[in-house]
Amino acid sequence: MSFDEKIYFDMVRITPFGGSLTQQQVNGQKFILASWVRDPTTTDLRWLAYALATTKHETASTMLPIEEYGKGKGHPYGQKDATTGQTYYGRGYVQLTWRDNYRKAANELELEGENDLEWHAEKALDPDIAADIMFLGMAEGWFRGDKGGRQTLMRYFNADVDDPFGAREIINGDKNTIPKWSNGVPIGRLIADYHASFLAALVSSYIEDEIIIPLPPPTATKTVTITITAPADAVITVTEKTDA
Repeated sequence: MSFDEKIYFDMVRITPFGGSLTQQQVNGQKFILASWVRDPTTTDLRWLAYALATTKHETASTMLPIEEYGKGKGHPYGQKDATTGQTYYGRGYVQLTWRDNYRKAANELELEGENDLEWHAEKALDPDIAADIMFLGMAEGWFRGDKGGRQTLMRYFNADVDDPFGAREIINGDKNTIPKWSNGVPIGRLIADYHASFLAALVSSYIEDEIIIPLPPPTATKTVTITITAPADAVITVTEKTDA
């Protein structure tokens, strides 16, 4: 699986990025695409499109793993933990928050020592770690759940369901919240619109890699010359014997 970058960026530049892209935004998207291609969670491009749409919203369109603006000021998770000395405000592509979520992500990714997110929260800004948290966390439902079970990408994008508006529940329950800056559009709809744009670009730029099956090596042949002296009326029969 791979993508034609020219086609992809020509399309997303128009929408959802409004006609222009910074080099930072290009680099951020290249990294996300490369992370997916290297270890895809699924071949369903709707999942990747929703990860990109979520990233656009959660990172204020920077497309980079960033710290939450305000660093959690006014929220319980913005207070420094007395035991670890860490503050678990939002970080990364999906704005990971709360100590329990940092611990869970570290355990799921088997991060230890200086990469242990519970004790080194800033590691959630590492692009590789942030990408793993986003892709695996959204696929496996690390962040939220309800009576129906974990909130996962499979729940909203499968053979029978295509619900980018409802998929906001995977990250946050604010899909019906209307920000002051959105001209009356709720967050779930904003992200669903981003999703449609990213999905169109991914589908148009998708390259299905060819599977090349090598031909078997040629079988070695030998030429054998035999000289036989016999009377003119003799009948000569030659039988070839091979090891089958």
